[in-house]
Amino acid sequence: MSDTFTTTTHQSWFSRIGNSFAGVLIGLALIVGMIALLFWNEGRAVQTEKTLAEGAGAVVLVENAPVDPANEGKLIHVTGPVVTGQVLTDDAFGIQAEGIRLVRNVEMFQWVEEESSKKQTTLGGGEETVTTYAYTKEWKEGRVDSSEFKQPDNHQNPQAALDSQIFQIDDGKLGDFALTESVLDDVGGAKDYPIKSADLGAVTAANPLGAPVSLIDGVIVAGEQPAAPSVGDLKIAYQLIPLGDISVIAQQSGDSFAPYQTKAGDTLQLVDSGVVAAPAMFKAAGDENNVITWIIRGIGLLLLITGFALVTGPLSVIASVIPFLGSIVGFGTGIIAWIMGLAVGTLTIATAWLFYRPLLSLIIVAVGIALVFGIIQLGKARTKGKAAPAAAA
Repeated sequence: MSDTFTTTTHQSWFSRIGNSFAGVLIGLALIVGMIALLFWNEGRAVQTEKTLAEGAGAVVLVENAPVDPANEGKLIHVTGPVVTGQVLTDDAFGIQAEGIRLVRNVEMFQWVEEESSKKQTTLGGGEETVTTYAYTKEWKEGRVDSSEFKQPDNHQNPQAALDSQIFQIDDGKLGDFALTESVLDDVGGAKDYPIKSADLGAVTAANPLGAPVSLIDGVIVAGEQPAAPSVGDLKIAYQLIPLGDISVIAQQSGDSFAPYQTKAGDTLQLVDSGVVAAPAMFKAAGDENNVITWIIRGIGLLLLITGFALVTGPLSVIASVIPFLGSIVGFGTGIIAWIMGLAVGTLTIATAWLFYRPLLSLIIVAVGIALVFGIIQLGKARTKGKAAPAAAA
């Protein structure tokens, strides 16, 4: 039998109208905010493109040893293996590994609340909302605050006895170059680091949890019955970024690195795992910039549509005195919100392009005009072609 809790609430027509007019203010704020966000996003994208283009034209390929003072202040591209005398250690379980970064991910078996609602408009414009709260036990990182549950009784989560943590070297070398914290932070390529059965004895001896620990598929499980976990049991898994080759594009600063200040206004520092050529690193950064740009565009457009939906919301609430009429008006205002959101969003983006990319915008407009003109001329030619045989007949 599922563990659920259901509530039913009623809201009067007058209360709904009041809330809908309050929603108008939120909607207007959303519209203004999203217009600003979309405009800013286009500027951010252009500035990043200019920064990457400037960097691609200025970067100098250098050897990782010895450090050449002649390149001081220049944007350099360096590759090679990371070397360190440090060993990454998690004292909680005596885990040791050679690498750049060791990540301890801790999940707790705990209660999770899922909420679902079903609304129905009643005659007279009121609204009935039936909300169901379902409670399940899941492995999740961090602690879900059970005090915020609708029904906290019998669904209480304890404080986790251990938290996730990151262990990273602070003394690494790339040839004769000292690696800064910001460079090390940007190194990716984490891989699962399963704990070996041979290490179980050391893990058990160091165990700080006060509960028995076992090893399942390279993961430490703390609890009385690992196969049937109880609320509060922990699962500890590790990921490791191993020592290996990395590629860095940054400013040479003494025998180390610093972000490179571009004329475009941004700073530039790129780090990749493995030996990666500079053009490939700049291309990857450009692709990432495009993805971020489209994500922000999508979010901005959706929130613009939401804003217009809130602004037009009172119309459907007023009409909902007769439920089916409210549904019809709501459908219509929903379409209007989509049309207005997309129209205002695309117009904002086009205006931003005209501001940030005037030459490209003019070229696009010229191509568009040429296409329209060509279609019109083609239509006229076809019309004349059909008219000529008719006149001859």
